[in-house]
Amino acid sequence: MAVSRRTMLGATLGTGAAALMPQASAAPAATVERWGLYEIRLDGPDAGHPFDDVQLTATFESARKRITIPGFYDGGGVYRIRFSPPELGGWTWRTTSNAAALDGRSGAVESIAPRPGNRGPVRMTPDGYHFVYADGTPYRPIGTTAYSWALQSDARCAETLATLKAGPFNKIRMCVFPNVPSVATDPFVRTGSGSKDWDPTRLDPAYFRRFEDRIRRLGELGIEADVILFHPYDKKRGYSGMRRADDERYLRYVAARFGAFRNVWWSMANEYDIVEGKVVADWDHLFEVLVAADPHDRLRSIHQLDVYYDHRKPWITHASIQHGAAVLDDGRVHPHRNFAQKAVIFDEVIYEGNSDKRWARLTGEQLVERFWWGTVGGAYVGHGEVITDSGDPDHSWLGQGGRLRGTSPPRLAFLRRILESGPLPGIDPIQQFWDYHLGGRDFSWYLKYFGSAQPTEWAVVLPTRAKDPHNSFRIDVIDTWNMTITPVDRVFRMAQLNEYDVHDPQRPTITLPGKPYIAVRVTKV
Repeated sequence: MAVSRRTMLGATLGTGAAALMPQASAAPAATVERWGLYEIRLDGPDAGHPFDDVQLTATFESARKRITIPGFYDGGGVYRIRFSPPELGGWTWRTTSNAAALDGRSGAVESIAPRPGNRGPVRMTPDGYHFVYADGTPYRPIGTTAYSWALQSDARCAETLATLKAGPFNKIRMCVFPNVPSVATDPFVRTGSGSKDWDPTRLDPAYFRRFEDRIRRLGELGIEADVILFHPYDKKRGYSGMRRADDERYLRYVAARFGAFRNVWWSMANEYDIVEGKVVADWDHLFEVLVAADPHDRLRSIHQLDVYYDHRKPWITHASIQHGAAVLDDGRVHPHRNFAQKAVIFDEVIYEGNSDKRWARLTGEQLVERFWWGTVGGAYVGHGEVITDSGDPDHSWLGQGGRLRGTSPPRLAFLRRILESGPLPGIDPIQQFWDYHLGGRDFSWYLKYFGSAQPTEWAVVLPTRAKDPHNSFRIDVIDTWNMTITPVDRVFRMAQLNEYDVHDPQRPTITLPGKPYIAVRVTKV
């Protein structure tokens, strides 16, 4: 495209670092934290069609790595390139563009040690079934969903962030496109007053600038932003019904704009199988586009209503599943891991709520029970809440965020503490094809959950063959609803019981309180 002489001669360079504010234009920073955010700001063409006509990348090089990062148009003739250094040390960079004002720019940045709280992006553990921060700290997801919280008023968003800061959640699922009444509703430039009068070829930078501010604020709280890219719920506007070229443009834009934030995950779609006009081959293609557009390689998933996506495909990092009945006991959980061959998050298991809809009327006890069964089965579970009142009947945490009203969040905070004190890399099902109903790590750490049953004793039997270690253990009785942990006196010294099991012949059973929602934790001495 034609570039004016004024624009070419007036090109300038700026940068921001990890504590980026929207539209930052400070002088170049000499350093940036490892896994922080380094930004290059360039002035370039402001005429024509910058989203399609201008190509811009920067290649970053260190002593060991070479990474090419795409840029994006931020409106008003401003272009940005965002880079999150994966390693410590010096990095040089140089831009490539078909616009002269943007081409051949260069610079350098030093990646320094991260500050406390910066543990890097979440990755998969080597076994593929659990999560870990880049610095090696285990990450145990206790997530929630508030679809359009980031699109509400500034006051409502502030209320949501305050709720999250005080709550148990370290991940939140959130839509780019609105699915309920929202303040921000126009990700694309409007061309008229009708609901579908918008131009898919012209993204509105202000909309995405506002959204990324919410991502940044979540990061400051240590919360992962699981960004839902498409959904089927807004046929009036039709943002998820664009042509393939428009979908591709949008994906490349959000990947370039959001991908350097270390707390971003990608959820390609919510209930992908009822998005009209797209079949599995289309979703496969869009994943390929996203992978190519995201050199930071953030986590990727897709969520279904009825038809499971094949989570074994190489672009899927973990399975995101909707299934309320799969977490009614641990025996229904582990087959999902076996099929996916990857970590499973049951992001939707029916919600705590007072709705007349069958998918939003669990009690707090029922939702917490699902979390515990999922945990023992070796998976992770997500929270949702639809509790409304007569003063605001159209508002819920699930749709707009705000404040939580349910009874499950404190109990989920308690579960999170149990998980974070658990074995590495996480809890796996133990002897899942037999009737032990145990999760944990063989010979060292076990968790058993009784759900709504009310036993008064438990036979302390663990699966161990004669050739395996015969360790000694301590046992805690956990009341998962009342959030108490009661140690059982003395150590249990295990001896072979039969070909497959061990027990302590001096103490074959322990007494339980005869209440629902009890668990026992068995830990090696």
